Amino acid sequence: MNDTLGGKKNKMIRKILAFTATALPLLAFALTASAASPAKPASSTSSASAQIFTGDYLVSVTETQCGMFGDIKCGNQSYCLELTDDGGFGRPNSGTAVLKSFVSSPLSGSFQVIGKTIMVSFGVGSGTGEADTVVLVAPATASTGQIGVGIYDLAAGGSEASGLATFGAKNSCSN
Repeated sequence: MNDTLGGKKNKMIRKILAFTATALPLLAFALTASAASPAKPASSTSSASAQIFTGDYLVSVTETQCGMFGDIKCGNQSYCLELTDDGGFGRPNSGTAVLKSFVSSPLSGSFQVIGKTIMVSFGVGSGTGEADTVVLVAPATASTGQIGVGIYDLAAGGSEASGLATFGAKNSCSN
């Protein structure tokens, strides 16, 4: 019984370490992007500026590593990210998101811009019944609707896949 308990502890510790390894870089990236400029006073947002990110963006995911320990090289992928910026999630630049893969069903989620960082998340089910999450985090410029190079992560109890996410210009998906 002690071996079984020890094995479960080791598995849980590995999952916690993998989650921490995923969460800390995302947090550091978000804090660095928002700390790079001084705070500006709050201003009212018109409906025109609240829709600055509405459109589609080609997202290329490269340098992808897979597996609980990131020791498996994965293939590069491209997605079409569709954003509807309607302020629907409590921030002026927030709303619904759809991530379309060229090989699987689209994912529905949400996004929000906080400071100079955009975070897009999608809840997905897995074949084992776990709740997995796809997260995109990148620097974003609200005045132009541009999104910079950021991070892609598929978290499934740990980081199952992660890589660089390069966002194309607004309305860059080919239909």
